[in-house]
Amino acid sequence: MRTLLPALALLLAAYLLQAVDPLLPIRIQGAAGDGPKKHLAQAGANSFRTWDVDEKTPALLDEAHKLGLKVTLGIWLGHERHGFDYNDLDQVLGQTDKVRKAVLAHKDHPALLAWALGNEMEGPAGHNPAIWNHIEALANLVKRLDSKHPTLTVIAEIGGRKIEAIDQLCPSIDIVGINAYGGVQSLPQRYREARGTKPYIVTEYGPPGTWEVQKNAFGAVPEMTSTQKADWYGKAFRALHADPLCLGSYAFTWGHKQEGTKTWFGMLLPGDRRLAAADTLQQLWTGKRPPNRCPSIQPLRTQAAQQLDPGTTLTVQTTTSDPDNDKLQTQWLLADESTDYETGGDFRADPRTFPEAILKADTGQATIQLPGNGGIYRLYAIVTDPHGNAATANLPLFVKGPRKVLPAPKVKLPLVLVGKKAAAPRWFPTGWMGNTKALALQEGAPLRIQYKSAGEWGGIVWQHPPSDWGDRPGGFDLTGAKRLAFRAKGEAGGEQVTFSLGIIGKEKPHHDTAKAELKTTLTTQWQDFSIDLSGKDLTRIKSGFCIVFAGQGRPLAVQLDNLRYE
Repeated sequence: MRTLLPALALLLAAYLLQAVDPLLPIRIQGAAGDGPKKHLAQAGANSFRTWDVDEKTPALLDEAHKLGLKVTLGIWLGHERHGFDYNDLDQVLGQTDKVRKAVLAHKDHPALLAWALGNEMEGPAGHNPAIWNHIEALANLVKRLDSKHPTLTVIAEIGGRKIEAIDQLCPSIDIVGINAYGGVQSLPQRYREARGTKPYIVTEYGPPGTWEVQKNAFGAVPEMTSTQKADWYGKAFRALHADPLCLGSYAFTWGHKQEGTKTWFGMLLPGDRRLAAADTLQQLWTGKRPPNRCPSIQPLRTQAAQQLDPGTTLTVQTTTSDPDNDKLQTQWLLADESTDYETGGDFRADPRTFPEAILKADTGQATIQLPGNGGIYRLYAIVTDPHGNAATANLPLFVKGPRKVLPAPKVKLPLVLVGKKAAAPRWFPTGWMGNTKALALQEGAPLRIQYKSAGEWGGIVWQHPPSDWGDRPGGFDLTGAKRLAFRAKGEAGGEQVTFSLGIIGKEKPHHDTAKAELKTTLTTQWQDFSIDLSGKDLTRIKSGFCIVFAGQGRPLAVQLDNLRYE
């Protein structure tokens, strides 16, 4: 019987492909990300995917149709790690209403290709059946509202029992969407070993993630050059394209982002400069090389040790070339390292840079002087040609010794941040995170904060100095404070909110010395809350207050008053 299982699985897969093919008229070759869609179409892509619907969705679909691109339209589903509770009826009903409205609004658009319900909301192992039952209910709803477009749900890799759960609990899901990085080339084989029978789309792929790479001797992760990444993208695309069960793939990311490092993920740099991965995919998508191609770069090298004394001067070299013999320029940049390598894709602020560290530089070599502070740094080489093409490489460096941080000024307690007796501003609400466009802040007493999206997440951090994420000196010494107290209420009731302080981690040169949080559900009545600070090191608090909303299927609004340290 066991020998018949693979053959039966392939027969079932062939049947499912026949059923889905009329609804998916193209084999997807595309990308995911916020980069220019015009350039994506010019590179030969036929589709892109999104993560959620919002006020920009109609214009995005119109642009896609004009460019001849099809869209896998994502609808964000709440994550448990952001506070969404799949056993909370109100949250589940709110999310269902969000999906219903999105489908009714966009189901007849000619650019629409498929519906993607959620993105990695299942968690690392996917063991919560409530999530899969909700996905099935949503997929069934979508099918009743729109019989013309297939449904998929997007998971992070295929570990645990995720494939089994989708097969057994989600019959209304037509296609499995999979985000895969380090294991993308072996995904076709592993999917079959997991007894996957539904057709699948790889909804994100790229170089191995920061969470998949072995750290070096001082805890940093080595990064591929952009030239090496291009080869990885090419091998991944070929492996997926050869699998008849795979209906296509979306490379990640058509754009750029800070995640782990400044350049780990992205086929473009700021200013929409192309990297070699874009060249490789264009050739695979169209069968033709771009008219002008990106430079290549070899890994950075130095004869100096990578664990060095403060203030050390060293020379770092690389070798660059250009396939079109264009003249190249190199920007050298030293930056702080973010050692938070497992972000789950969440927002991370750009690290501090040290332009004064570059003493002398040309296209293939730089002489730098390391900072006087201890810690991990990363040296970047960014090579450009005159045609908007680029190449990147970097090297992590370790400076021995502790970080030198001056004491923070002591404040007098009690200290009122919000209320009629509020002192002059100490921290400033400048740290907007997540879906910032959905946030609105009305200062005063009481303070009113809105989160106008039904999905994703958003939050505001009160910072000192303003707009600083730990790169500059600041903060206050709150030694002696026993609690952070405040009053709060929701305007509809049932709002799940996380209140916290001290969110800047020790990977930053000027970090918070303590962290504390309170997760709660608000009512329409004023309630008193407090965060216990007993026994905590309060000698430097740079993020004096933080509020975070997870998408709960409806817009949210809360009020705060009498916020104080005492």
